[in-house]
Amino acid sequence: MFREEKEGYIGNPQQLVRLRRVTAAEGRAKGTEIIEVCTAAGLSLDILPDAGLDIGQTFYKGLNVSWMSKNGYDSPAAINPYETEFVNTFPGGLLYTCGLRNAGPANRDGGEWHPLHGRYHSLQATEVCAEIVGEEIVIRGKLRETALFGHVLELHRTIRIPCYGASVTIEDELENLSPRDEEFMQIYHCNFGYPFVSENAELWLPEARETIPRTEFAAELLGSELKLDAPRPFEEERVFFHKMKDDFRTRLINKWLGISMEMTWNGDELPILSHWRSMASGDYVIGLEPTNSFIKGRHDERENGTLPVIGAFEKKYHKVKIEFSEV
Repeated sequence: MFREEKEGYIGNPQQLVRLRRVTAAEGRAKGTEIIEVCTAAGLSLDILPDAGLDIGQTFYKGLNVSWMSKNGYDSPAAINPYETEFVNTFPGGLLYTCGLRNAGPANRDGGEWHPLHGRYHSLQATEVCAEIVGEEIVIRGKLRETALFGHVLELHRTIRIPCYGASVTIEDELENLSPRDEEFMQIYHCNFGYPFVSENAELWLPEARETIPRTEFAAELLGSELKLDAPRPFEEERVFFHKMKDDFRTRLINKWLGISMEMTWNGDELPILSHWRSMASGDYVIGLEPTNSFIKGRHDERENGTLPVIGAFEKKYHKVKIEFSEV
């Protein structure tokens, strides 16, 4: 029982905490299952078992904090990563996992074609369990990326959300179930949008870091990359790679709204923070993305000597925590 039940303040715990499974009934997402979560501290989010157990639209204290693309939710059953274009299906959301064998541009590596940002988000979870355990909401599921005569990558995802808190922790155990080493790439593509993101917000990163711009256009902003601007028509995106030293966290703060976000992750496995800055009108977003690569695509990462490897029957553990609070 919740303590408020014992004390007689409520007769149904759903008055404080909601955990329910619904299915979209129309539009591009028709047939897609959504696990709706709402905590007593005002965190509300969608978890998507049909899309890699990623996280969709998210609200804190009634305000939208995540970013949703023009596409919105789409049914993964209608997405073929071999044929459909990423730009026509990318939904955004608080978390869009990229990988497991490619992150970055579409490319051909060793004769094999890899779509932009890989195939992970089109994988549908099995053995999904959503329950309240004590004072914590726990959601689990398993995902497999495989090929005949080829790779067997299995990811066990656990999402933890405190009933009385405003944080979400993603814990992934990735296992190579084949007898040969396998190159893998992974991005935790976390996306934040209006009204949380605006010219009234500011980004914070530890000073002990090396910042590498992806393009010459991004390099023009070095020294001011943490500043946010109002939307600008047709503004080109900028991407920065922050090689963190020993403090693996970042904050996004909007004092005008009185809310902030802090993200932490295990930097031993995810040493780079990719910082996506799109101030374009209608595509207005800040992406903060812990990753194990420079997102060049599988072929170029191999050529660059920076393509990560998971050994035969080896396990890798990743953990990302996003916490919202008032300021």
